Amino acid sequence: MAKVSVIVPVYNVEGYLAKCLDSLVSQTVQDLEILVVNDGSTDGSEDVIRQYAKQYPGKIEAFRKDNGGLSDARNYGLDRATGDYIGFVDSDDYVSETMFETMTELAEKHQAQMVICNIQKVNENGKVVQKLTQVPNMPEKINLSENFSVFSDLSYFACNKLFTRALFDQKRFKKSAHFEDIQLIPQLLLGCDTLAQTQEFHYNYLERSDSITKTHTERGLDILRAVEDVERAFTSSSYAGKVLELKNFQIFEGVYSFLAYLAFV
Repeated sequence: MAKVSVIVPVYNVEGYLAKCLDSLVSQTVQDLEILVVNDGSTDGSEDVIRQYAKQYPGKIEAFRKDNGGLSDARNYGLDRATGDYIGFVDSDDYVSETMFETMTELAEKHQAQMVICNIQKVNENGKVVQKLTQVPNMPEKINLSENFSVFSDLSYFACNKLFTRALFDQKRFKKSAHFEDIQLIPQLLLGCDTLAQTQEFHYNYLERSDSITKTHTERGLDILRAVEDVERAFTSSSYAGKVLELKNFQIFEGVYSFLAYLAFV
């Protein structure tokens, strides 16, 4: 069986972390390492991490570092991951117990470099408030050159995907940038030949009542900078001739997301 590494960046989530880690230590996939990266938390998150690392030796690898932001914490985990496949779970979210077994099996079955599952938003009582279907009109196995419309249709969350380790050989999340997923995940997609997907809702995204609204609108410009980085990668990729899909990506991920961000703040 292939080995899966799941990276969990942690920053001040002591009230949510246990539920996240419970969902990971309960995974049905056989060979799993969980890299929990404490990114300079100032609350009791470190105590929770230590407790779980002690309870699940050999499964949870605990790390502590100075605060550097989400991208830096993910990169820290990537540099230490030993799995054939890489996944990311945010520390206030949680997943189904079969998520990584299902996605690994799909990756192996179709020799896919990236596997996608659906997301559901949940409130703090566990009630589903919104279902986010990713690519409903595509088959389980997606040949990217024949179905390149997914490039502009896909939601570029890192956390509902499984990646082959090789995709990260020359790639990392951009540090100190907002919208880091939009900057990197499309570039990883450009390195793929085959995707796979399940229509199951394995990832539970928590809508927190105490989340802090980003009030600095200039941070929204990071969306446009992220799109520019993707444009550069696109022109040197094997899909450079598919200009319509790039244009759609620029509109939906760039212009639309930026305007939505301004409206939000």
